[in-house]
Amino acid sequence: MIRWKSSIYGLVLVLGLGIGLNAQPPQVTTVEAIRAGRLFDTQTGKLLTNQVVLIKGDRIEEVGPMGQVKVPADARVIDLSHATVLPGLVDAHSHIFNLLPPAARINTSREAWALLALHEAQTDLRAGFTTIREVNTHGEGYGDVAVYDAIERGLFEGPRMQITTRGIGTGPKYIGAPGSTIPATHQNVTGVDEARAATRAQIHYGADWIEIFTTGPHTFSSTGQLWVAPTFTLPEVEAIVDTAHSLHRKVSCDAFGGEGLQNCITAGVDSIEHGQGITDAQLNSMAQKGIYWDVTLYRFCMPIAVARDKALSGGKNSLCAMGKKAFREGLAKGVKITFGSGADGPYAHGTQATQFVAMVQDGMTPLQAIDASVKMDPEMMGWQNQIGSIQKGYYADMIAVTGNPLQDITELEHVKFVMKGGKVVKDDLK
Repeated sequence: MIRWKSSIYGLVLVLGLGIGLNAQPPQVTTVEAIRAGRLFDTQTGKLLTNQVVLIKGDRIEEVGPMGQVKVPADARVIDLSHATVLPGLVDAHSHIFNLLPPAARINTSREAWALLALHEAQTDLRAGFTTIREVNTHGEGYGDVAVYDAIERGLFEGPRMQITTRGIGTGPKYIGAPGSTIPATHQNVTGVDEARAATRAQIHYGADWIEIFTTGPHTFSSTGQLWVAPTFTLPEVEAIVDTAHSLHRKVSCDAFGGEGLQNCITAGVDSIEHGQGITDAQLNSMAQKGIYWDVTLYRFCMPIAVARDKALSGGKNSLCAMGKKAFREGLAKGVKITFGSGADGPYAHGTQATQFVAMVQDGMTPLQAIDASVKMDPEMMGWQNQIGSIQKGYYADMIAVTGNPLQDITELEHVKFVMKGGKVVKDDLK
């Protein structure tokens, strides 16, 4: 779906070398055949051997054992007989617009910022993430709509995207020193009426999700207790959720814990982002309501994040330690845990597979970690019949690695082959 033509999108059109203003993605009619030595079957969670995948256009036409699937004589054959083929990966918590620190925004136009974000999205794609959910533009406004449009029209390679545009929060309209015009990272609202209006506006301009920031910056007490203040009132959160759901959009809640997180659960958001300070009772409520949980484990266990938390807590606590404990508890309770990296400036795009490793280290099996990406993410995004599986009718989004990720999850850090919609994006297996 093409959403709208932004001013940024106009720049993207100009930079699309040799592509006319009314260009559309080329229509591919040639049949392709992938010979897979091992193929991950999402239905059984097992690796099938010696499989053939037939692709026509951007969709999978047939899948089955060699000898049973007839490969047309004129098909283009891609030999992955010495590799393991999996569905394209999904990252449900990406920040392609978070490359610039606040000070750098002064000398960076929104057009340039959108092009930087496009570069990050392409890096994600080459790392095997054929679909991402972009969670807030961090002050770039509706720049993610422009990036989405450019990819959707086929002007540039990039992952499939769901976007949240500006996000909604409370607080000052700008960041920096007094008199600064650096935009805040989200649209600020006060009261139920403004909350509803902001939700409607962002959906009107292209948001698939509404991202809300219901807790402020975190800190710790002298004894190591997490302190995080709520931002919205419960009626404000309920107004946003009710408005979004009435317009057939979903709501993700960025919250570390406390009252702000509880307000999201009570109001019935669709996903919780982070949630390192979540309580046992809150996990039970999420499991009962079917609220998805995007834990972003690795992001808050990076050395720079742990060092900051240790300094704040006098060495007594960190979001990393809290997140690991909560993750194991949520896993045991059957909470719907999704895969989301939180990739941003410090967490380099293209390295998100480290999140798989963290999930396995903290209690998941490799199969559960992979399923979080290719099963839970598509289900949460409403695309479970389009992506996340190699079967007839699905998009031909696939990756390949040389080893067996069900035995060694680190294999996903070394993706050698990427295909999106039947088009080979990367092939280091030749």
